[in-house]
Amino acid sequence: MPTMLKPSLRTTTVGSRLRDMSAETLARWQFGITTVYHFLFVPITIALSLLVAVMQTVWVRTGAEKMLQLTKFFGKLFLINFAMGVVTGIVQEFQFGMNWSEYSRFVGDIFGAPLALEALLAFFLESVFLGIWIFGWDRLPKKVHLATIWMAAIGTMLSAVFILAANSWMQNPVGARFNPETDRAEMTNLLTILTNPVNLITLPHVLAGAYLTAGGLILGVSGWHLAKLSRAGELSEQQVGHRAAWTWATKFGAWVMIVGGIFSVVTGDIHGKIVTVEQPIKMAAAEGLCDSTTGAGFSIVAFGVDCSKPGSGFAVTVPGVFSFLGKGDFNAEMQGINDLNNIYATEGFNTTELQVQAKERFAQAGVTDFAPSIPVTFWSFRMMIALGMVSILVGLWALLATWKGRMPKGGKLWTAAMIAAPLMPLFANSFGWILTEMGRQPFIVYGVLPVSAAWSPGVSAFEVGATMVLYTLIYGALAVVEVRLLLHYIKIGLPEVVEPKVLTDDEPLSFAY
Repeated sequence: MPTMLKPSLRTTTVGSRLRDMSAETLARWQFGITTVYHFLFVPITIALSLLVAVMQTVWVRTGAEKMLQLTKFFGKLFLINFAMGVVTGIVQEFQFGMNWSEYSRFVGDIFGAPLALEALLAFFLESVFLGIWIFGWDRLPKKVHLATIWMAAIGTMLSAVFILAANSWMQNPVGARFNPETDRAEMTNLLTILTNPVNLITLPHVLAGAYLTAGGLILGVSGWHLAKLSRAGELSEQQVGHRAAWTWATKFGAWVMIVGGIFSVVTGDIHGKIVTVEQPIKMAAAEGLCDSTTGAGFSIVAFGVDCSKPGSGFAVTVPGVFSFLGKGDFNAEMQGINDLNNIYATEGFNTTELQVQAKERFAQAGVTDFAPSIPVTFWSFRMMIALGMVSILVGLWALLATWKGRMPKGGKLWTAAMIAAPLMPLFANSFGWILTEMGRQPFIVYGVLPVSAAWSPGVSAFEVGATMVLYTLIYGALAVVEVRLLLHYIKIGLPEVVEPKVLTDDEPLSFAY
């Protein structure tokens, strides 16, 4: 069996790294901060691009002024969010080379393929057609201009496909083998990577969460304006038109939230069952299940769980539910952390070819405990579920409040719900990704490459720490700019619009926003 470790990754070097964890820990924090911050913009970008396309389609078909107003209003919010997402996403690309050079060297042949497709195909499609959409309002016929936002939305979807394929491969490394001559993992089948069972369920689950979030944004903004108009008393002709627009958008956002939430539940259930097969120790940590149990319960709350101390901790548990979540059977046996640790320590990971080849890496990298952090995975799992379910309830309430021509009266509870409408699903998405990524620990490629063997050996703790502080300060400033821009345009409300007319070639190009 080849060692899969060249001098840069042999025991002596790995041991020295393990004795000095400061740089590695800071590198992990830096990438984690960057990723969480970046993903605040991703779900809104993914879903809002298509939802704006739907609004514009309704305008093209009906000619209704309110739909043109809504298209331009939410289109502006989409563009602000898109710009921030691009800026923060680029930093991640640099960090792979700066802080995680050994990871990039080892898996570059595989990981680089879907990311290259994302940049060269999806992002190119997305950015080019988005630019045409921005500048083409008075240059293109209605239907041609409409096609550009649909193409941009398709490009956004394709970006999600390829990026999630790369991440899913880190969770379940299929379609690859180890080459002992190059000391690298090499791709054997791109189609296998793209059709990874983890990717096939992660993609619809992420999309469902994205629509839940974007629907929440549309609902929150529209519901706030609608309640404001309901309290205004007698309305002007312009305000009556605005009320009609905000009513449509409130109902639309609520329906998107409800449908997105239902699909999140369905796809999340399937996702949990696939993770139980591919990453059972992640699921065990998400429940704090130390020992294999038949009819394992789902803990509403749990404190002080320590798998090295039998009987430790306190939990309020609903019997059988965790077994159902994992295997669709209330009486099924769920493997516990202690049993899985023993299996991995003696037998390694045997799901994929690359994992089978990587058995010797564990011992050489000093990995003895294969369980992720129980508190992080446990509470991330529950926060994701709780925030997602409450988001669906907010959507239902908003739909009922506007049913058959009713107008919400506002009040503190309604205002709080409208503010929470985009924030709750946004944080639910974030907790879901924290669960996904932290549940993969101590591996950066599950069952193949430990985190301790993946970071850049030539980067000092000072360098990582200094750049992390710098990134955090810059991101903080960008967050202030983003929030102020969004709140500014949200407060202004619907723009006054004139139906675009195609200009002649000798007239100057205008900017739509």
